[in-house]
Amino acid sequence: MPVSKRVGDPLTAGALNTTGGLVMRAQKVGADTLLARIVEMVAAAQRSRAPIQRLADTVSGWFVPAILLIAAAAFVGWTIWGTDPRLANALVAAVSVLIIACPCALGLATPISIMVGVGRGARAGVLIRDADALERFEKIDTLVVDKTGTLTEGRPALIAVRTAGGAGEDEVLRLAASLERSSEHPLAQAIVRAAAERKLVLSPVEGFDSPLGKGVTGEVEGRALLVGGARFMAERGVDIAGLEPDAELQRAEGATTIFLAADGRALGMLAIADPIKPTTAEAVAGLKAAGVRLVMLTGDGRTTAQAVARRLGIDEVAAEVLPQDKAAVVQRLRAEGRVVAMAGDGVNDAPALAAADIGVAMGAGSDVAKESAGITLVKGDLLGLLRARRLSQAVMRNIRQNLLFAFVYNAAGVPIAAGLLYPVFGWLLSPALAAAAMSLSSVSVIANALRLRAVKL
Repeated sequence: MPVSKRVGDPLTAGALNTTGGLVMRAQKVGADTLLARIVEMVAAAQRSRAPIQRLADTVSGWFVPAILLIAAAAFVGWTIWGTDPRLANALVAAVSVLIIACPCALGLATPISIMVGVGRGARAGVLIRDADALERFEKIDTLVVDKTGTLTEGRPALIAVRTAGGAGEDEVLRLAASLERSSEHPLAQAIVRAAAERKLVLSPVEGFDSPLGKGVTGEVEGRALLVGGARFMAERGVDIAGLEPDAELQRAEGATTIFLAADGRALGMLAIADPIKPTTAEAVAGLKAAGVRLVMLTGDGRTTAQAVARRLGIDEVAAEVLPQDKAAVVQRLRAEGRVVAMAGDGVNDAPALAAADIGVAMGAGSDVAKESAGITLVKGDLLGLLRARRLSQAVMRNIRQNLLFAFVYNAAGVPIAAGLLYPVFGWLLSPALAAAAMSLSSVSVIANALRLRAVKL
């Protein structure tokens, strides 16, 4: 929601001036500006991330030397204790061990699942920036979510019209929109959009004026109209006592209330708010059912923030926080041992997105937010978080299956190739059969990974 500024108030670079003119003094430039500090915080948070150590990489570091030793032991054993021709059998055993133990399946186990999983996520509107994000997301137990543009639409809209003095809703909206059409204010634009949606025919305005930070005045159809807040109405001597109870109820729900008066008499009240996205309630319920702790983080006022949180069933709210404070909240939760995901869409969310274990950006959000995040939700609704979590769980389950298969395969295949079963069954695996078995293991891992293409998100 827009904020009125007066002489002496601070301004932030990048803020939008929606009405009127101003003269400002630059007190901070270059590296001292808020935007520069945000960029630095993002960079610092990204540098502090510890890379995930992959199980397969660790195992492979021990696996290759161990196989070389087993092959050498098989060669020596067949040379000393084997049957004739000893040297030929020793060479066959050693080569078979090296071939069948080729770590193709082990090397493919993780990247093939991630590759297929990332593709499956893209088709579902979940863009994965890197494998670390996909791996970590299944472990999150806390979601810090920005309000504006993430839980809500991020654009003010008319949500209620109340009337007085016998006026009808459409008449109140039409007169207010006729006057507000000349204003650049976001709240005025919300009223005009609502009138357009109802296909109301607006009238021309004469003598339009916009007292800074108060409201608008003008003459429509020969009537002197006023549109503004309660203080503006009081200054102009308009009695709005009959509309105040309804206005107070709307304020308690986080809405901004604007009054319309004609010829000094109150005609109605219009409530404007940033509406909650249609899918947000379902997403919040799903995340809570999955055991995820939800924390709403916003720079908005506490009354508005708590009203939105109450409607969605979110228990923890941090309101009126600055960009650096958002990152601090995330870091505090991580210090408690929580695995934290942060969802946001704005420039001021970027430090917190980078500071979290996983940053989640909305597809319609700012570029810096998407650059700071590990996951981007193309459709911009939190149902994508549920899809991302299911995808992460499916991919990690698939990787574990692949690794288990590769370990079991090598645990069974290497002793057979080395000839341990020869004294009992007379079996000595040829290099050709070892190569076929090795290829089959890789094909099996790939086939298992491809099952992710059909996973339900």
